[in-house]
Amino acid sequence: MNRNKRLNILIGAASLLVFITPVAAQKDSSHNKKTLLFPVITRSIETSWSFGLAGAATFKLLKKDTATRTSNLQTIVLYSLKKQFIAAINGAQYLKNEDYIINEQLSYSSFPDKFWGLGNHSPDNAEEQYEFKQFYLYMHLMRHLGNHFYAGVLFEHQKLLAINYKAGGLFDQQNIVGRKGYQIAGLGLSVTYDKRNNAFSPSKGGFAQIYFNHFGKLYGSDFTYTNIVVDLRKYLPLTKKDVLALQGYSFSSIGNEVPLRSLASLGGMNSMRGYYSGRYRDKMQMVFQSELRHQLNNRFGIVAFGNFGDVGHNLHDFNLSNLKYSLGAGLRFAINKSEKLNLRLDYGVGPGLNHGFYFELGEAF
Repeated sequence: MNRNKRLNILIGAASLLVFITPVAAQKDSSHNKKTLLFPVITRSIETSWSFGLAGAATFKLLKKDTATRTSNLQTIVLYSLKKQFIAAINGAQYLKNEDYIINEQLSYSSFPDKFWGLGNHSPDNAEEQYEFKQFYLYMHLMRHLGNHFYAGVLFEHQKLLAINYKAGGLFDQQNIVGRKGYQIAGLGLSVTYDKRNNAFSPSKGGFAQIYFNHFGKLYGSDFTYTNIVVDLRKYLPLTKKDVLALQGYSFSSIGNEVPLRSLASLGGMNSMRGYYSGRYRDKMQMVFQSELRHQLNNRFGIVAFGNFGDVGHNLHDFNLSNLKYSLGAGLRFAINKSEKLNLRLDYGVGPGLNHGFYFELGEAF
C-alpha cells in the first residue's frame, strides 16, 4: 500500500501535536531518553476535529553514538467528531552510524468513511457512507549503501474485520473486491535516496523512493496483486527565506483482484489537499504537487500550494480533460525551531464541492 494510504486513517499518528503542555514527562540522561505524555488535537476533511492522548519516547540506542539521529517511538489514541476511533504505535530506530534504519507501524481503527465508486468520473452526488474495522501492521528495514542511498525490505499486513455498506449500492453494483472483509499480507523491496537537509521541513536537497510490495497466498493473503510506488521530491532554495518544494508521485496496483483499501486513493492531508481522501479511487494514481514556502520570522511562515493529478484503471485513462487540481494557502508556526518542526494550518480548494481545512504537524511533503 502506498505511503499516503497507510497514513490516511492514522490521522496525526506520524505527526503528534506537541504544542500543548505535556501531562507527564520523564528524562533519563544516561541514554538520552525522554518520554512525554500529552493531549492532542487535529483536523482534516475526513475526520473533522479529532481529540486524544499521545505518548512519545526519544532515545539513543547506543549511549555514546552522537553521529546517529535520535530514535523515536510514538503512541496515539484519537476519537473524532465523526465517531472515528484510531489507536496506533509507530516509530523509527537508527542503529549505529545509521547503517540500518527500522520503521514500524501498528494500528487499529474503527472508521466511518465515504465512497463515491471507482474511476475518475464519479459524481459528487454518488457519495455513500460505509464503515470498516481494521488491524494494520507495517515494517520497513533499510540498509545504508553509502552516498545517501538505502536498500530496504518491507512487510505489510492488513485485516479488515468488517465492512458495513449500503446493500445494493455502489459496493455491490461495482463488485468491489474485499467488501465482505479480507486479509492481505505482502513482502517487498525498496530503494531510497535521501539528501534532504532536514526530515521535517527541508530547505534544500532531494528525496527519491521506489518500492514494490507483492501480496500473495504464500504470505497468507486472500488476494494476489502487486503495488508499485514512485515518490520523487526536490527542495529548491530561492532566497534565504523562500523555498520551492516539488513532488511527483505515482502509485500502481497490478493484478485482477485489488481490494478496496489497497487501491490508489486521491486526496488527503498530504496529497491533493482540498479533496477528501478517497474521493477518487482506482488502480493507478499520478499526482504532482508544488509549494512555495516563505519564512516570516523565527516562528511564523506562510505557504501557497498547487496540485494536479488523477486516478485511472490504466494509463489510457490519464488525459488533460480529466485532470483534477486544487489550490491553497497556509500558515506555519514552529513549535520546535531547532528541529524545524512546524504546526500546519492549510486550506485547500478544488472544483465543485472539494475544499477543506487541515490542522496538522509537519509539512505535507
